[in-house]
Amino acid sequence: MRFLSKKAVRDLISLSYATIDREEQAGTFPKRLRRGSRVMWLQSEVEEWMRARVAERDAKSEKRPQPKGASHLRVVE
Repeated sequence: MRFLSKKAVRDLISLSYATIDREEQAGTFPKRLRRGSRVMWLQSEVEEWMRARVAERDAKSEKRPQPKGASHLRVVE
């Protein structure tokens, strides 16, 4: 189990402090832990939040219709 500081969370998810605070207030981001004047998050909870965002993106892209003429295109990995 590992704790992340607010700066580490910001660096990991590339969102501003204000956005992190708004998401947390809305209940769409993991809740912080307080230790004195410091705040931190569980790394596993933040990573799960990230996986959920990717799953949402993937679910939306699967539902999107393919543009005309795109059937001949292939994905190169």
